[in-house]
Amino acid sequence: MKTVIQRVSSASVTIDSKIVANIQKGLLVLVGIENADNRDDINWLCQKIANLRIFAIPTPALPEGEGAKNEVMNLSVKDIDGEIIVVSQFTLQASTKKGNRPSYIKAAKPEIAIPLYEQFVQQLELELGKKVQTGIFGADMKVALLNDGPVTIIIDSKNKE
Repeated sequence: MKTVIQRVSSASVTIDSKIVANIQKGLLVLVGIENADNRDDINWLCQKIANLRIFAIPTPALPEGEGAKNEVMNLSVKDIDGEIIVVSQFTLQASTKKGNRPSYIKAAKPEIAIPLYEQFVQQLELELGKKVQTGIFGADMKVALLNDGPVTIIIDSKNKE
């Protein structure tokens, strides 16, 4: 299971001109599910995401332009009572090893991916202690975000470094 985690000031998901998810400070999590993924991947990733310390400790006002270099990231999304949007994105499983057309052979088919995606969202809600917003699996979604930092973290449950 691959995830791209972005610290955001705001994010939303729109489907057919209707906003289906909308958060302020928190995380936008893109998740790509492969055939080999299972409950262990979900549990490990959700614990990691909920406790990932990528939010700054508030500091006194600094001169303009000095905030980022003095920022101390030591708080998790739980610590700041932040929100999360989870969006399924099979293209994270793309292989670009051969040619110029990505292969998605590793991406799980919907009959496997949908239950794992739903379990992922449920487990993340348990870890976070509140509702997690989502896109709609398989829908054509427009994802908008204001990346804060920017801070973007990639985590692959098959490569636990």
